[in-house]
Amino acid sequence: MKKKLAIRDIAAALQVSEASVSIVLNGKARQNGISVKLEEKILKFVKKVGYQPNRFAQGLRTGKSKTIGMIVEDISDPFFSAIARVVEEQIYQHGYRLIYGSSENSPAIANDLLQTFKNYQVDGYILAPTPGIEDTIRQLISEERPVIQFDRTLPDLPCSSVIVDNFRASETATQHLIKNKFRNIVFVTLPDRQNQMEDRLQGYCQALQQNQLPMLLKEVVYHEPKEKTIQSIKNLIKGKQEIDALFFSTNYLAMSGLEAINDLGVKIGTDLGIVVFDDNSTFSLFTPGLTAVAQPIREIGLQVTKLLMEELKEDHMIGSQNIILKTKLIVRDSSEPLAKHPLVAIK
Repeated sequence: MKKKLAIRDIAAALQVSEASVSIVLNGKARQNGISVKLEEKILKFVKKVGYQPNRFAQGLRTGKSKTIGMIVEDISDPFFSAIARVVEEQIYQHGYRLIYGSSENSPAIANDLLQTFKNYQVDGYILAPTPGIEDTIRQLISEERPVIQFDRTLPDLPCSSVIVDNFRASETATQHLIKNKFRNIVFVTLPDRQNQMEDRLQGYCQALQQNQLPMLLKEVVYHEPKEKTIQSIKNLIKGKQEIDALFFSTNYLAMSGLEAINDLGVKIGTDLGIVVFDDNSTFSLFTPGLTAVAQPIREIGLQVTKLLMEELKEDHMIGSQNIILKTKLIVRDSSEPLAKHPLVAIK
């Protein structure tokens, strides 16, 4: 196995001090009186030999690992993976690397990940937080570690956040269904009352109240076996013959719902209207295409990165900025007025 180069090897090869090599590699040549000529000599040699610093050791030595820790609900979810990709792309341009993990909405898992990141000396944290980790986040903030929340927030934490206007997006989507003459709209969601889910529910309720329509709520347990979710939605459709539309609060709930609808032989656009919160690249390929609330994924990733890079500056006073972005309702055929009301009987 080829021996990995260390700073001392570079110093010996160039006949300079290890301190000079370390200062240059940490980007502090000017502050420490290293000449431009010597800096260029070291950087040229480092590039030639393909030297890669040991980030963990670097973090222990300098207090800066040039690494960011990110926690999402589920990295396999297209929404979270797409945002993580934008963040990764952006922070790389600033010389940082990204490590991430999935909390599965478990405070135990989230706290364990945060401790792992802390042990790894990460410089900042990007979190789609789950309730139950507030004390850990407060401790990070007290240690002056930048923390950026996105997608959802935990209340009363003095850290920056990037979210979308979930209330207005949900209200707009529900009003769209009502405008198209849907009157018995079921909101399919999670019992979880994280603030982004609560805002979506309240937006739906506001639209119904304004039009004096009944609230019909179907709660599905987070990450229960998919077969159980499908059967639960089947039972909903069969048991409430008056419903004429389903509004799914997340796209992964919609995927289970579509299987249930297909198994029952119900026709979307003929027997039942559909709207989904959070668009998916495949929704336009369905027949009919699915109307969906599209979140500005790239903008979320860009804003999260911008806030984090600002807070990583040495002279920056860590404060709290809250950015709320707009969504867009992508109207497709699944929410067009039905040919008949109410829903036909399901056998």
